[in-house]
Amino acid sequence: MSILQEIQKWSSSLPAWQSDAIGRLFEKEELSIEDLDDLYALLKDEHGLEDPKGRKASRLSADQIPVSATSSTQIELIAMKDLRNVNRIAPDQRLPFSPQGLTLIYGDNGSGKSGYSRVLKRACRARDQSEPIHPNAFLQPEKAGRAEATFEVDINKSPKELAWEDGKVAPEALSAFAVFDSRCARSYLDSEGDYAYVPYGLDILEGLADVCKKIKGKIDAEYTQSTVDDTAYRDLVGETKVGKLISGLSAKTKPEQVIALATITEVEKARHTELEKSLKEGNPKEKAAQLRLRARRIAKVVKSATEKQSIVGDAAFEKLRKLVEANDIAQKAAQLAAQKFNDEGGLLPGTGSKAWKELFEAARRFAVEAYQEKTFPDLGPGSQCPLCQQPLKEGAERLLRFEEFVQQEAEKKAEASKKALSDEYKLFAERNVSLGIDDELYTELEVIDKELATDTRKFNSEILARHAAIKEAVSTKDWGQVLAMPAGPATRLQSWVDKLNAEADTLDKVAEEEGRATAKKEFAELDARIQLVKVKGAVLTAVERLDRQAKLRKCQSAVKTNAISKKATELTQKVVSKDLESALNREFKSLGVGNLQVCLKSRTDKGKAFHKLKLDLPQAKTPGDILSEGEQRAIAIGSFLAEANIGESSTGVVFDDPVSSLDHKRRERVARRLAQEASRRQVIVFTHDLYFLDLLIHEAEKAGVPVEKQSLIRRPEGFGVADPDLPFEGMNTKARVGYLRNKQQQINKIYKSGDEPEHRKQTADAYRQLRIAWERAIEEVLLRSVVLRFRKGIETQRLAGVMVEDVDYVTVDQWMSKCSNYAHDQALLGGVEVPDPDELLADISALDEWRKQIEKRGEVTQKQRKAASSMQTPGKH
Repeated sequence: MSILQEIQKWSSSLPAWQSDAIGRLFEKEELSIEDLDDLYALLKDEHGLEDPKGRKASRLSADQIPVSATSSTQIELIAMKDLRNVNRIAPDQRLPFSPQGLTLIYGDNGSGKSGYSRVLKRACRARDQSEPIHPNAFLQPEKAGRAEATFEVDINKSPKELAWEDGKVAPEALSAFAVFDSRCARSYLDSEGDYAYVPYGLDILEGLADVCKKIKGKIDAEYTQSTVDDTAYRDLVGETKVGKLISGLSAKTKPEQVIALATITEVEKARHTELEKSLKEGNPKEKAAQLRLRARRIAKVVKSATEKQSIVGDAAFEKLRKLVEANDIAQKAAQLAAQKFNDEGGLLPGTGSKAWKELFEAARRFAVEAYQEKTFPDLGPGSQCPLCQQPLKEGAERLLRFEEFVQQEAEKKAEASKKALSDEYKLFAERNVSLGIDDELYTELEVIDKELATDTRKFNSEILARHAAIKEAVSTKDWGQVLAMPAGPATRLQSWVDKLNAEADTLDKVAEEEGRATAKKEFAELDARIQLVKVKGAVLTAVERLDRQAKLRKCQSAVKTNAISKKATELTQKVVSKDLESALNREFKSLGVGNLQVCLKSRTDKGKAFHKLKLDLPQAKTPGDILSEGEQRAIAIGSFLAEANIGESSTGVVFDDPVSSLDHKRRERVARRLAQEASRRQVIVFTHDLYFLDLLIHEAEKAGVPVEKQSLIRRPEGFGVADPDLPFEGMNTKARVGYLRNKQQQINKIYKSGDEPEHRKQTADAYRQLRIAWERAIEEVLLRSVVLRFRKGIETQRLAGVMVEDVDYVTVDQWMSKCSNYAHDQALLGGVEVPDPDELLADISALDEWRKQIEKRGEVTQKQRKAASSMQTPGKH
């Protein structure tokens, strides 16, 4: 299991925020302020301080970590192809890699190289994934999906295709390839004041410890800002409930407790005032008697107001109104019955009236005496009329009809309703509705509640007016003139009665020693609560801050680095060894930084052995101040190679622009070292540095390592088009001739199409490149690569094949002059007539023929000189 795998496994047991921090440290060289803010928010959220932004931790997962290949598993990267949604890389491209030796991929700026390298880093789970993979910016957002690619691999000689998609788990087999990352090594100043080398991966733990220290600073600052200021409420400390609450304020104090004590009802406020007055009273007994007397007087008003209110209340009003309405109806019904009786004809006017009814009833009474044997009005035709004492004859029948009229129900109802109305009205009209408040009582009411006194007097006037209005309405039947029943003061007056009696009771108690102590205690409780109301905000703020400080103390415990140091020690003991020390020093020496020695330093503490690789540097400054950027880069490459060769695996390695910031001298060393590495494993190098590319080819040829060269170019179909040839500047003479022959064919087509300006432009450029090819041929062919530009070494052994004759000078000068004559600027600006395609082809062929002739001559010369040298050597014959 690799260090990174062990760290990932360990991180799963850590709090989520620490695992998130490890994930960020895996992906980023240095955490930003925003990262630290995120982690601090996650830490606080885990300890009850909710994050207003709702950030969630993202643990480092096993599928983010590269898996170390074993010695029994051989994995080779054959090609990557079919990149989709990766910048503007053209579709259906395939970039092949040599399974053995060195694969060189050259790409100039804007060629698409970075797109391939970024995909490789993601697919191989490299730590350096800081640069995002963008889709084609010219596509509509809805058409741009996730980046995808397919990888052809051989696993133990068995070909497979592995699909990769950004944002999903990268294939495990690809993670066996190590990708060079500028964070492969770290130097740091430890607690003992020594610079020490940190193996790849262990810097994550160092970074995590540093994150904890930085976050601790944030916690301490916030803790200080949360300090409680008790100035506003410290005087409330005491034996009351409020006092005990204040003295015991802590993170466990519930805000609800404070709010409950600081919530005062109107009744409690009144009680507070009552107690305050009672406790200040000089003669409580006498005062209590006065208050009770006043209460009794007001109670009489309450009783009177209640009674008078009921007299003219809505119930009484409605009762009279309904009686009037019922009487009207009954009288109308009786009138209708009388009208019907009169309509029979032959009767005197007024028959059926009240006077008539009285006469009829008098006749009934006399008949009872005159006709004791008969029942009035059934006297018979032969009887005499009780009134006129004439024979009844047909009058007997009329008496029966009169009786029927008198006995009808309508008439009875009319009489009954009239009586009921009369009785009720008489009772109502005779009632006295005045409250009977004298001036003295009114003055007393004004003293205790002026508004209530005014309202009581007004109410007295209103019920008198209502009483009169109701009486008038009974007569006029105009009920609308009666105003609505006014609200009575009885309830408010009764409150004062109760209050005065309660105050009197309190005064009685206060007059006694035990009661006074009880009253004082009650007053103190209420007074403390009233004071708490004024500082409630400050107390709640204090509770909130105390709670925050308690949670911050938990956060402070969570950032202790003991466990991190223990894990770092455990992993260091596994990987820091003499073998790693030797490998590092060997690599540093080969890369030109051999003056930076590391040595294994051990010590024991409490029976445990501790090891570190001390980097021999002055201690006054940081490594960044002492080492140049190139030296730091060289250390990084050396550390990467040292750790890659400590294990048993020989799976390939990938370098993306490894010599950035390196000088020529160190470039040569890196090229030589990578060529050596390619003799034992697959090495893939992406570069935009033609000089470094040339060095790599040269060193690989010297080491006998196979080299496969590729270029990434831009074509109409897009970027990142794989080309088996290097750019013109990176080709040897033979390849340049081939390139120019292909270009001549294109120029010939332009020439035949009649596009003269383009023909002139392309031909001038071809002669410019032909001139460069002649320059290369002088170094490579005529001088047999004894000296090459930008290369510090001189290959003296190659002098054996070098012969420069007069004709060579003439030939080279002739062709260089002709090429210069048609160089780009002269041909286009000076109006020089450029050759046609056939002449261009002949000039290209002339270089190729000269190359072959000189190479053949050089081989012969070399054989002759070596043979002659052998004859001159002592002991040779």
